[in-house]
Amino acid sequence: MVRRVKAFVCRVCGNPLYLENSVCMSCGTALGYSRGEREIVPVDSRGRYVDAAGLVWWVCTNLTLNGCTWLARLEGGQCDSCELTRTRPHDADLEGLALYQETERAKRHLVVELDLRGISYVSRADDPETGLCFDLLSSRGEDVTIGHANGVITIDLAESNDAYREKMRIQLGEPYRTMLGHLRHEVGHYMEALHVQGERLERARALFGDDTLSYQDEIDRHYADGPPAGWEAAYISEYATMHPYEDFAECFAHFLHISDTVETAWVHRFLDHGTDLTVPFRQLVVGVWIPLAIGLNQIDRSMGRDDLYPFVIPAPVLDKLAFVAHLATPVAAL
Repeated sequence: MVRRVKAFVCRVCGNPLYLENSVCMSCGTALGYSRGEREIVPVDSRGRYVDAAGLVWWVCTNLTLNGCTWLARLEGGQCDSCELTRTRPHDADLEGLALYQETERAKRHLVVELDLRGISYVSRADDPETGLCFDLLSSRGEDVTIGHANGVITIDLAESNDAYREKMRIQLGEPYRTMLGHLRHEVGHYMEALHVQGERLERARALFGDDTLSYQDEIDRHYADGPPAGWEAAYISEYATMHPYEDFAECFAHFLHISDTVETAWVHRFLDHGTDLTVPFRQLVVGVWIPLAIGLNQIDRSMGRDDLYPFVIPAPVLDKLAFVAHLATPVAAL
């Protein structure tokens, strides 16, 4: 289910805001994003904000470097989102830094989503062995493979370049490819390792398949033979057919795709404000998302663009999405 609807407005003048705003375009108030309050708040001329408990917060030191408007605990310090980045381009890599800005914006969006969905993570600072962190690398001078390993998510910054990403999408025959999509998918691998244990693991294997199968063998099979015949009846994408790990990560990404888009549509009144967004996720997909996606696809076609959501959700995928949506729910409630 969608847990909390987001809509940001300036506390000084009431003007609508975007998460990326560092200044209100209506009244000129300097702004910062408070992760604790999940709100955009006004900051003073020093970039300082004092919360209701009297705690002092400061605009992230990376405001100029990557456009981060989040609040940090210490003056001159990094915010929680920037702290997740373990590796970034060198200061002399101007091309990489430009792409890094776009990637960090997508990562901040991801962290907000995880907060709103109530899905927890452990940072690398708290768990040096398997905690979550991001290596944001430029493939300009080296080969970079997007992926996840033991909490480390590696991202190729070139994917923030629209032309490059579109070339890769066409080359790989994918219907959808975005930086935010990459981040949602890769963090899905991390979330499976963190949250799918015990009773959840047995249920996951029943839905997604045997995760003990050799990952490399399954990838080799996929690229040699392609997806199995009739895959559309049980998977959200061709990529999901490679291995149960990829199936889970794809479904996790789509859980976030759907939740975020439904929430945004509600805020901007594409949905009736009597629509109940707190229903179980299965009901939300069938009763709200599918009709909405059809309408949004038609709107895109009216503009001569590709479908916003070029996917079909068969019954087995609906079961998988419902499982993923319960990651923040106690096991006994599954």
